[in-house]
Amino acid sequence: MPPRTRRPFWLALATSCALAASSPFPAHAGPGDRAPAFEEQVLFDAARDPGGYACFRIPAIVRTTDGTLLAFAEGRVLDCGDAGDIDVVLKRSTDGGRTWGPLQVVNDGGGDTHGNPAPVVDRATGRVLLLETYNAGRTDGANCAVPCARTPHLQHSDDDGRTWSAPRDLSPEILPPDWNSWYATGPVHGVQLTGGAHPGRLVVGVNAETWDGTRITANHAALVVSDDGGEHWRTGATDTWPVAADGTFRQKPSELTLTERADGALLVSGREENGTDLGHRTQALSRDGGDTFAAPFRALPDLYAPQVQGAVLRLGDRTLLSVPADPDRRRTMTVRSSWDGGATWDSVDRGTLVTRDWSGYSDLVSVDDAAVGLLYEGGASDARDEIRFARFTEDWLAPRRPADPTSPDLAPGAAPAAVLGGAGTTDGAVGGALALDGADDAVRLPYDERLALGEGDFTAALWFRYSASGGEQPLLWMGGVGTTQPQVWLRAEPGNGRVQGLITTRDGAAAPRSAWVRADGAHNDGRWHRLALRRGGGRITLFLDGAAAADAADVPGSVSRNSPFGVHVGERVDGRARFTGAVDDVRVWNRALTDAEIAAGAPPAALASTVLHLPLDRVDGAAGAGTGG
Repeated sequence: MPPRTRRPFWLALATSCALAASSPFPAHAGPGDRAPAFEEQVLFDAARDPGGYACFRIPAIVRTTDGTLLAFAEGRVLDCGDAGDIDVVLKRSTDGGRTWGPLQVVNDGGGDTHGNPAPVVDRATGRVLLLETYNAGRTDGANCAVPCARTPHLQHSDDDGRTWSAPRDLSPEILPPDWNSWYATGPVHGVQLTGGAHPGRLVVGVNAETWDGTRITANHAALVVSDDGGEHWRTGATDTWPVAADGTFRQKPSELTLTERADGALLVSGREENGTDLGHRTQALSRDGGDTFAAPFRALPDLYAPQVQGAVLRLGDRTLLSVPADPDRRRTMTVRSSWDGGATWDSVDRGTLVTRDWSGYSDLVSVDDAAVGLLYEGGASDARDEIRFARFTEDWLAPRRPADPTSPDLAPGAAPAAVLGGAGTTDGAVGGALALDGADDAVRLPYDERLALGEGDFTAALWFRYSASGGEQPLLWMGGVGTTQPQVWLRAEPGNGRVQGLITTRDGAAAPRSAWVRADGAHNDGRWHRLALRRGGGRITLFLDGAAAADAADVPGSVSRNSPFGVHVGERVDGRARFTGAVDDVRVWNRALTDAEIAAGAPPAALASTVLHLPLDRVDGAAGAGTGG
């Protein structure tokens, strides 16, 4: 890398503007001469932008009272690491994000880490407040040591982001003495309240950790508030989660993003990192303007996302969430909607795809009365390749969709399963069955805690019929996905000439472990076969057509901890493979059935331990659903 020239922190302008890049996604034309509903350009790119940066990360964006968009990022000097020489940088747009001015350095790290930009605008004065966090920089590419001393700072601009005040340390106001191992502002925009008991209040999310001299003992998620335009700040709503001596904890809400709902409540959404509660997203409400949380954070097991920051924004009757949709890796940036203020969220298939590329952190902004801006990390080979700005209108977003057709789940107290993609019925091994086309057909069960099998024994069984000669053919998937998330699955692998069952577990603070059982033969002869996976007696066993075909030593721990949790028939949880064929009579019991019970198929004695039972002999509410083979 060439030598890097230092610039004054308060105003350092680069010598060239960001160049627009063509979007690889279709722009949706509106009526008449209206601008396209979706436009995108690359905004920060280390290969193009001057200043000697190796990487840009951590986007945040706000709109000023004059309508200027201020797009912030971390300019990382040495590499893409989190604890090196990092500046806070900025680009401005005065035409709604269509064109952007040159790179500006707001805060020069000077060898240290100055990052986590969290901007918020005071609409009464026009002042832009920028909270950020400092720690000592490193040159070895490693992360900040634990405990990591981090301090919050504040800058402001009174001229629409052209110039910035000197930073001041906010530690005396919003850094409690025992939050001494980690502290982070944002990184995402804050909000100014418009209603309730505190109109005009500024609110920003933070998270922190406590160190007792030997280990981390608590995780904290909090809101910091100002009632005087940013002159003074204090810590308001706080939620603390203890860390056990073995290093486990239920939740670690972090990188909080918030929006004001129509009823005046603050919806607070956060990244959930390695807690034992199921899910990678967590959520809370504040009904008193950020003074307290109405209840502790609650993990959202069926909101599929990797462990990554995201952003929320209210848009009319809906609330938007920008976050990658792949529950395993940072890719597939998607905008999802909630129609009830965040109580429930659209599933991935109902969201609006922005890109299938790698993608990471993001922020959302209201550009004007008609358009929304999305600032996000993305890249063809790495989510950290560049930071993109997308501008879209609400009519580009997927419309609200009626409920999916369903198929009954006969387990006690179970809700019906959703049938996706227009799958229809066919002749089955036991009455009717469901035919899946391998394109978009699948069955998904609504999340219920009874479906999480945990550390106990279980048996999963189903009938399948197919003739495909290649591809991954997922039959039943429960839990997460990838090599590190607890899960249970059964699938056929015709290319490898086998069928397989797998479990991945987490036990205490130990690393994930997997065990699998494989039976020879693809069994793609177009005839019905019964497949079962049993966990019990320290073994996992795969049964084919009633007889044990393979077994292996069990691995201790939970098969349904800390990952996003879904139950899918005929589809991987991440949607990257689907089954072509027919599936019938899917059952799961929360005990290990005996060999004789498995050979019998569905013994009445096992009814009391039924977790799910999908006969798949009918589809209810399907408009014009056909039949297939």
